This record gives sequence, C-alpha cells and structure tokens, in this order.
Amino acid sequence: MRLGYGTNGFANHRLDDALRTIADLGYTAVALTLDHAHLDPFAPSAAAETARVARLLSELGLRCVVETGARYLLDARRKHHPTLVCDEPARRIDFLRRAVRVAADLDADCVSFWSGIRPSAVAADTAWQRMKSGVVEVLQDCERYGVPLGLEPEPGMFVEHLEQALALRAELGDPALLGITLDVGHCVAVEPVDAAACIRRAADLLVNVQLDDMRQGVHEHLEFGTGELDLRGTLAALRETGYRGIAAVELPRHSHAAPQVAARALDALRGALAP
Repeated sequence: MRLGYGTNGFANHRLDDALRTIADLGYTAVALTLDHAHLDPFAPSAAAETARVARLLSELGLRCVVETGARYLLDARRKHHPTLVCDEPARRIDFLRRAVRVAADLDADCVSFWSGIRPSAVAADTAWQRMKSGVVEVLQDCERYGVPLGLEPEPGMFVEHLEQALALRAELGDPALLGITLDVGHCVAVEPVDAAACIRRAADLLVNVQLDDMRQGVHEHLEFGTGELDLRGTLAALRETGYRGIAAVELPRHSHAAPQVAARALDALRGALAP
C-alpha cells in the first residue's frame, strides 16, 4: 500500500510545487485531479504536459491515480456538470475517455470517477441505463489502453452506496477493468456499516482508496481525529485484505493550508499504522 495525497487539496499551488511538496513530506503516491491548472486534458499542449508530468512523477518516486472530480472544468457555471446521468452526458464521457489516455501516459493505477447527481426530471431507471451506457463506452478505451476504472460511491449522487456500485458492475457482466474507488469517510457518512467492513466487502475490487475523516450523515471531508472514523481499524482492514494500491488523503477544502494539513495527515497515518 502506498500513502498519497490529493492534488485537489493543493488547489492554490502550481502542480509541480504540489507534487514536490507531497513527495518532500514523505508521501509515495498522489491522487492527481485533472483540472484547469493541474494537467488540463483539454489544453492544446495536453500531450506534452502529460509527458512532462510523467517524468516528474518518476523523478519524485510517486505512483499516481487519476481523479476526475474537478468542479468547474466542464462547465464554468454548473458544478460537476455534465454528469453521466444528465440529459447530455457526452462531454462527461469525452472527459473520462481523455482521462484514461492521460492515465495510460502517466502509468497511473486507475481513473477514478462517480455518477453525478440525478436530475429531478430524470427517472431512476433512465439514469441507471445512462450510467451503464456511459461506463461501457469508457471501458472501451480502458481495454485499449489497459487502464482500470474505479467507480466511487458518493454521498448525494445517483450511485451513493457501495452496494449500488457493485450491482452496476454485476449488471455489466463484472468487467475486469471496472473496480471500486472507496472513500472511507463516505462510509462513515452514509454506509450502514463501518469503513473496515466496506473494505472487506469490496476487497478484491478495490483499485483506489481515499482517506479522510467524516461524521455520520454529514458529507464534509475532515482531518483525521476530528470526525468519527476509526482510522487504525480502517488501515488494519486494508492491510488484512492485502490492498497494494494507493490510499490517498482527500481533503479538497483544505488548500489554504495544504502543506501543514498534509504533514499532519501523514503523521496521523503513520501513528495509526504503528504497532
């Protein structure tokens, strides 16, 4: 298992500075959110920039996963729009396909994604079919480039719970390249069992893990020790199940103090992993 930190928690830093700081603090991985200032896949120079970032990651000894949760990359006025379950998902699908190609060039572990919020005018059955159709389309690129996808259950979104993500995967025929991204804080917020139990439930399918603290019923990413997560038990479950991927801290609203927050997070993780 590699401990990492998310670049969405370094939104006020240049990408190079964020990566160097994350490595200097002692992390060995990064969850890289594609965004305007952090490796924009729509930029004319995207291919050259991806190659340059790949060299920097190698130089710093950082493994990575590619995250696709940028708030306003696709629509400057509507957060996280369009989604896979809205009336016009084509731009989201195009973005995810671009992310797969970026991930291949970065030698990333996977591309992580979520469903989005179901619009009130869209029936649940329609949203489910759109979700399946969009995932199938993106998986075609995954197969071409050999990059896994990690579906993340997200509080308040159409696919909110782990069981929904597993059900969707089953309906698609359990594709080998479709795995699960699990945010352990989300388990605290909305799952009926704790994070350790969720890890054991999805163990064979985990391709990406996000680490943060939360409180039951509240979707707010918190520093470790300020919510209700059993950090030691959660990390123990990852070890017990043999997880060998990236577990990256996910604190997207802490960019104002990113270096200090990242340092505290690593201290907490090391303490929880100690005998």
